[in-house]
Amino acid sequence: MLDYKLLEALAVVVDQGGFERGAHYLGLTQSAVSQRIKLLEARLGQPVLVRTPKLAPTPLGRRLLNHVQQVRLLEHDLLDQIPALGEREQRLRLAINADSLATWWSPTTGDFCRRQGVLLDLIVEDQDVALKRMRDGEVAGCICATPRPVQGARAHALGSMRYRAIASPGYVSRHFSAGLTHDALRKAPAIVFGPDDRLQHRYLEMRGYRESFPHHLCPSSEGFVHLALAGMGYGLIPERQVERELHEGRLVDLDAESYIDVPLYWHHWRHGGETLDALTAHLLDMSSAWLMPPSPESQPLL
Repeated sequence: MLDYKLLEALAVVVDQGGFERGAHYLGLTQSAVSQRIKLLEARLGQPVLVRTPKLAPTPLGRRLLNHVQQVRLLEHDLLDQIPALGEREQRLRLAINADSLATWWSPTTGDFCRRQGVLLDLIVEDQDVALKRMRDGEVAGCICATPRPVQGARAHALGSMRYRAIASPGYVSRHFSAGLTHDALRKAPAIVFGPDDRLQHRYLEMRGYRESFPHHLCPSSEGFVHLALAGMGYGLIPERQVERELHEGRLVDLDAESYIDVPLYWHHWRHGGETLDALTAHLLDMSSAWLMPPSPESQPLL
């Protein structure tokens, strides 16, 4: 039988990013938390954490974290019958891409969280890598661009976000006065969200350009738009995020015929409890107001 005090120590140390913060969260000494982790490892006969060079769960640790996530969700479902189990407020730790957070996520989930008394612990990740957080047992659900779920989870197609190459009028006149030529694309500074962001590369490949290009790195959706407004570069931005700026002429579409639709999938643990199931139903019902419909091949995966 697993000792859940030991599992909770593991989960909190990983959640809080270290033994000292984990101990403070649990109201224990750092030594006491360290002893709980060591006892867990002794009983299992193998390590659950890698201490150096950076604190991280081992493969066994990730499996245990997955288990803890699901136990927490299932325990919350029992509160109506057993109030003594804990607080009624539920906290969901989710991974979501920054562009969803900056556009459709809040208006879609705000009413649900208020009605259900749910608190969110959001981890911002690129849509192409958020699933790693699920695989590592760090989150109960995630938004990502990958249709296939990890073992023990389900995936549902929510729809697509349409991205267009956007820049300020002044930037366009300086760098693309002769159009989106090969030479102009080679010299014009772009804006890229981060090292895992491949949208800019996909757009350039659509135009037959496969060489290197100068670019800013800006890991913020709002900052991304501000850089474009300041004329510092052009980049792939969701249509919904800059509707007003496009209407007012402060930003322009470089090529109305070219765009990239990024499919988004909601992943969640299969046995995640009633709250996670309710959030899933809510997202499937409400996301259509903000996202383009899923393509025919984007079917739910069980």
